[in-house]
Amino acid sequence: MEILVIGIGAGDPDHLTLQAVRAVERADVFFVLDKGEVKQELVDLRTEILQRHAPDAKVVVGRDPDRDRTSSAYVESVDDWRRRRADVCAGLIECELTGDQVGAFLVWGDPSLYDSTLAILEDIQARGELSFDVEVIPGISSVSALAAKHRIGLNQVGKPIQVTTGRRLAQSWPDGVDDVVVMLDAQTAFTAHTDQDADIFWGAYLGTPDELLVSGKLSEVAAEIEQVRAEARERKGWIMDTYLLRRNHR
Repeated sequence: MEILVIGIGAGDPDHLTLQAVRAVERADVFFVLDKGEVKQELVDLRTEILQRHAPDAKVVVGRDPDRDRTSSAYVESVDDWRRRRADVCAGLIECELTGDQVGAFLVWGDPSLYDSTLAILEDIQARGELSFDVEVIPGISSVSALAAKHRIGLNQVGKPIQVTTGRRLAQSWPDGVDDVVVMLDAQTAFTAHTDQDADIFWGAYLGTPDELLVSGKLSEVAAEIEQVRAEARERKGWIMDTYLLRRNHR
């Protein structure tokens, strides 16, 4: 058996690479974790991709387990959630994939950047109950889509960038870098750094019809981003956003 982990981009079905299209066409079974009605759009994107490139494919849906987002033991809660996710995925693979068939997971963005699918498959393989090969097909990440939409480069000449989380940015601006890409920020951590001489390039629902973009001097647009973000989350019930902070040195 073989499992394909296919990056499908940040939200636009046209983000699919030619390599990803060929992988989609090769798969016999697609595994989808249903996140409930609130995030049905995430499933709908995968459905549209399959209708375009694999209309006769078999799709198997499992219920994505809930994660405890209130726990102070963040790492432990994520590990527990991934184990329960692995249980669901292992059950789907065992029941639906046989012989030399090829299964596939369609992964939002790029499988290598803040996604748990690869770790879950490693967990399943380590249990020793199922044997399968894994192939990873890269995708256009939200970070790449963000830079393209704002028509900017992620790095300045001769300078590093750092990709981090909102949780860490809330603690401090990373040492030694002026360009910081922030993902998984549920608390608008950029508001803690409005004293910095920095610009922000923010985007939400990148690549989708609901795409939102705001950019400018951080101290001047932080409140606007907070308002736009809150209104969008209230309207849709969820939000997926990322941003680049660029500190200026004149």
